[in-house]
Formats: sequence, C-alpha cells, structure tokens
Amino acid sequence: MTGDHYFTAEPATSARPREIEFTVADRDYTLTSAAGVFSATRLDPGTAVLLRKADLPTAGTTGHLLDLGCGFGPITCVLAEAAPAATVWAVDVNERARELAAANAARVGAADRVRVLDPDAVPADVTFAQLWSNPPIRIGKDGLHELLARWLPRLAPDGVGWLVVARHLGGDSLHRWLVDQGWQVDRHASQKGFRVLRVTRN
Repeated sequence: MTGDHYFTAEPATSARPREIEFTVADRDYTLTSAAGVFSATRLDPGTAVLLRKADLPTAGTTGHLLDLGCGFGPITCVLAEAAPAATVWAVDVNERARELAAANAARVGAADRVRVLDPDAVPADVTFAQLWSNPPIRIGKDGLHELLARWLPRLAPDGVGWLVVARHLGGDSLHRWLVDQGWQVDRHASQKGFRVLRVTRN
C-alpha cells in the first residue's frame, strides 16, 4: 500500500495501464487509464452522469473550455470532440493524470486543441467560456471551496460552469455555498444520487 491519492502530485504506485471504454453522445471512446489517478478502472459514475445530463458544447462553440481535475481525460476528450473550434484546457495536480490526458487527447485526434497543464501553469489572463468538473471531494470541504473560489471567477462574463457532486458527499451543501458566494446555481439534473449543477454569474 502507498499513501497515493488521485490528487497526489507524483504517484509512486506502479501505473498498470488499462483501457477504459465508454460512449457519450453516440461516440465510442477507448482511453488509457492507470493506477494512481482518479477512477483508474472505469469511467467514474459521476462523470458519466455529468456528460450525459449537462449541455455539451456544440460544433459552433469557440473560445476556451476548462476541464478542472481532468484525471486521465474523459471529459477533455468529449469536449474536444464536441467542440472542434474550441481550445480545451485540461488541468490536474497529478503528473500521471496529465500524461494520460495528453496521450488520450492525441488518441482522439485532438492534441493540437488540448492544453494539459499543472494548475499553476495556466496563464492568468485566460478566461473560460465553460468550466467542467467532477471536483475532488476527497480533498475536504475547505480545499474544495478554495479550488472553486480560485477557478469559477475565471469564467467569462457569459460563461457557464458544470459541476457534478454526489448528494451524499455534500452536493446540496455545495449548492448552497455557491449561492452564498454570489453565484447563480441551478440544479440542472439529478441521477443515480448525483447532482449536476449549472453555475453562472448573477
């Protein structure tokens, strides 16, 4: 056993790569995952709900899209496929996750439109038309609030954030906290115990 978590910067555990298959919007994906990253053995159920229930970008979507906590890159790859005119920023503190996300973006033919970076490497002047995240609840409430307080303000004035959070892990309390912070929050969908939240500026 190691002390690695999916938010460990440099996982020490052996990678043990494996293929993950899933379908979103009638497109089949086969991506590579590995031990030491978030949901290493399957498409996370919350991510699946988010990609099924939120409003995916369209072919006409332009600008910058953010996958916050990208893991091995399933959201990144779906966004890049859905919005070929946009640039997708895949952000994760986990070095192995970033390597996998970059490889998977290349695998789906989107390497030229995906930028995979450590959070601190994202230029400060970039604003995002959309933010997508299955946020890392396991970092604790304070860490989660700090994360969202850092990144949600980087939405463009008319930007939209899409978050998925399990109800039993605080989805409803997060909704209330976001409202208290001055955001407009709509519970866009609920499925299989998950809340899909649509976040915009008031």
